[in-house]
Amino acid sequence: MADTGPDPAPAPAPKGILLKADTIAEPFLAEVKASLASGISRAPKLVGILATANAPSRSYAEFTRKQCVALGIEFELREVGSALGGGANGSRADGEGVEEAIIEANADDAVDGLMVYYPIFGKEQDHYLQQIVSPYKDVEGLNYKFHYNLYHNIRYLEPKSLLASSPSLARGPAPPKDDVPPPGTVKSILPCTPLGVVKSLERIGVYNALLPYGDRAYGRTITVINRSEVVGRPLAALLANDGARVFSVDIDSIHEYTKRPAAPAASASSSGGEGGPAAAVRRAFHPHHVVRPAPPSFDLARCLAISDVVVSAVPSAAYKVPTAALKDGCVCVNVAADKNFEADVREKASLYIPAVGKVTILMLLRNLLRLLQYQDLLKETS
Repeated sequence: MADTGPDPAPAPAPKGILLKADTIAEPFLAEVKASLASGISRAPKLVGILATANAPSRSYAEFTRKQCVALGIEFELREVGSALGGGANGSRADGEGVEEAIIEANADDAVDGLMVYYPIFGKEQDHYLQQIVSPYKDVEGLNYKFHYNLYHNIRYLEPKSLLASSPSLARGPAPPKDDVPPPGTVKSILPCTPLGVVKSLERIGVYNALLPYGDRAYGRTITVINRSEVVGRPLAALLANDGARVFSVDIDSIHEYTKRPAAPAASASSSGGEGGPAAAVRRAFHPHHVVRPAPPSFDLARCLAISDVVVSAVPSAAYKVPTAALKDGCVCVNVAADKNFEADVREKASLYIPAVGKVTILMLLRNLLRLLQYQDLLKETS
């Protein structure tokens, strides 16, 4: 028998798909264009407030301007504080005049939407500024009324309800069976980046369109790394409210977010059990996720090993999700400005999304158009 030589080397394992945000953003860009072309009496006006010399914030502002100009949306950047550079009496401080600028924009009838480029002062004071922005102009969905709806899985609202001084414990309408707002209501505003991640996962098929609306992430296990109030925590809540089992990983803890009930207790107490007053209050809310500590044996590696999707939003160039720990065939989404995944992530991931910024900006513009709906409904009801 003739010698045919050594066996050929095995073919290398296929790499996962690198999916850019442009492709994901295409249908949402078409949606915004269609909305602008159908029945809007005037081009909406978006105002951005820049109060620091932070380079990423200015870049984001310029990116927002370009997208608005391309779509025929009026955009005005109002610069205050150190964004203006040195003044006659020396350099200006970060955030100087930002509160006044927000209040002025709230009162300006020509302004339809308002966004502020954070960070400015830091977490606590920035949170205060977020609550000053009128919910009728809050394109970023950071007002506590929108966050309340997000965490309680309240998807639609009557615009006049935003006039209330505090949320109500009264029973709301039944959870929706489809994605169509009931008459007299509109969708509640959601934070742009978490919503952009959810829409990206819908677009690539992580969500199962055959399942009922509001439960289409059922069967998926997802890890979200970083529990910030701007991205990580609301994202975990959105995914869990859509049916996923979510592990929220932060520096010092791992929490599990899920709508699925825990195993029933052997008996219910009179104060907090199934028949107690606390249970009556709980039943007054829409069905929504609960948060509990992850099982004691769960560390990051254990979460990654069972996760169909891994989303990382750690604001550090040094932080990397170890590729070796990932589940074969998972989906990886990088939200941070710096890449949180190792260069060989596609050796394990079937699909890798390196950035979601272009989807995020379209979610912001969708929110702007939704706020115009709020104004129209308010006029009709008044």
